Amino acid sequence: MLFTDLIIILCRVTDAGNIGAVCRAMKNMGLSRLRLAAQQPVNGELVRTRAIHAADVWEQAQFFDTLAGAAADCSILVGTTRRRGRHRKSVTMDPRTLASWLVERHVSGAGPAAIVFGNERTGLEEAELDLCNIASHVPVSDDFPSLNLSHAVQIYAYELFLAIGSEIKAVKGEWTALNRSGVEALVSSITDTLSDIGFYKYPGREVQYRFLRDVISRAGLTEREGNYLKDIFAKAARLGSMAGGSLVK
Repeated sequence: MLFTDLIIILCRVTDAGNIGAVCRAMKNMGLSRLRLAAQQPVNGELVRTRAIHAADVWEQAQFFDTLAGAAADCSILVGTTRRRGRHRKSVTMDPRTLASWLVERHVSGAGPAAIVFGNERTGLEEAELDLCNIASHVPVSDDFPSLNLSHAVQIYAYELFLAIGSEIKAVKGEWTALNRSGVEALVSSITDTLSDIGFYKYPGREVQYRFLRDVISRAGLTEREGNYLKDIFAKAARLGSMAGGSLVK
């Protein structure tokens, strides 16, 4: 699945500032296809002001008289809602589950998938939700369950960004824990150093090896941190050698 396979549809949205914020949320996460259904006239300049550097998403947006028209070419239509009822969808996915499901089900040549967001005050109406194939909700506190429109779009866009994955570039300095082979190499280096300075005069290296392996794995050290820890032990060994032999008496 590509980012271009995904469409955000806003249905009956009334606030121009919200539309601009949605544009920015989409572009942050690589999404560019915006459609507006049953859209009342809005202040385009205010949309651009709130969109900041994502005004191109607004400029390329498509407008439709109805939600059915906006979704005519879509292979799957997801309606976002926090409400339940006899005439509403009985099952729903959270954004993370939905993103994974969309990526797994999408096949080459399938039509685009669209996620629909309703009016800021009322959300999607029952008839609009009936047009959708599946419902989705954002888990929130019962004390204040209403999300700002652009915040809701940002959550879905972020989860889709992570799920698609193949187009995501690594961030310099991003935390990545040592994998199992890296942990094994680090522990081997540490226990070799301890052995060199006479630490293991009695049996116990195997037990300590497992202990260090498990502790370091749970700690989630990065490669840089692992190298730093290895250097500490190596420096201790050199100082011991300069002092005249084994550090263990």
